[in-house]
Amino acid sequence: MSKRHSAKYKIDRRMGENIWGRPKSPVNTRSYGPGQHGQRRKSKVSDFGLQLRAKQKLKGYYGNLTEKQFSRTYTEAARRKGNTAENLVGLLEARLDAVVYRAKFVPTVFAARQFVNHGHVLVNGKRVNIASYRVKAGDVVSVREKSRSMALVLEALSSGERDTPDYITVDARHMAATFVRAPELAEVPYPVKMEPNLVVEFYAS
Repeated sequence: MSKRHSAKYKIDRRMGENIWGRPKSPVNTRSYGPGQHGQRRKSKVSDFGLQLRAKQKLKGYYGNLTEKQFSRTYTEAARRKGNTAENLVGLLEARLDAVVYRAKFVPTVFAARQFVNHGHVLVNGKRVNIASYRVKAGDVVSVREKSRSMALVLEALSSGERDTPDYITVDARHMAATFVRAPELAEVPYPVKMEPNLVVEFYAS
C-alpha cells in the first residue's frame, strides 16, 4: 500500500467515519481507530476535543493539508467580511486541487493534488502546478490535451460515485470546468457532517 493510500485510510479510521464516502474505506468494515489502542472504549470528549476533531476532519478531507496550510487558510477566512466558517469552506473549495476533484477529473482529493503537481492542469489556458492555487469566480480549469487519455481521468469522468456541485459547471467533452462562485457550506457535497463553526472555535480559543 502506498504512503498516500495509507494516510487516507488512517484518516478515515482515526475519525471513525468514511469522510470521502468511498466504497473501499476501511471504516465500512472496521469502525474503530488504527493502532493497538484503536478498540478501546470511547470516553466522553471535551469541547476542545470536539473542536480538534472537527479541525482534523476538515483538514484531512482536503488531502490532509499541513497545519501551516490550514491555519493560513483560516487566518484569511477570519480576515474577510462575513461568517468565518462559511469563508473557510469557500476558500478550501477554491483550491485548485479541490476544483479538479469536484469536476470529477480524478477519483480522489489525493489524486487531485498529485495531478496538479505533475502539470496536467490548466487555469484559463495556462499551466498551473500548485495544488493550493486559489481559483477565482469565472476561472476555467481544464485538463491538458496530452493528459486527457489518462486512465485515471477516464475512470473518474465515467464514475457515478459522486455528482458535480452547482457552483462548478463542467464541459466533459473538452474536460474543462468553470468555477462559478465560492459555495456556501450547505452546497458542498460532504459525505459526512462537517462543522467549520467548531474549527473557528478551536482557533479562537
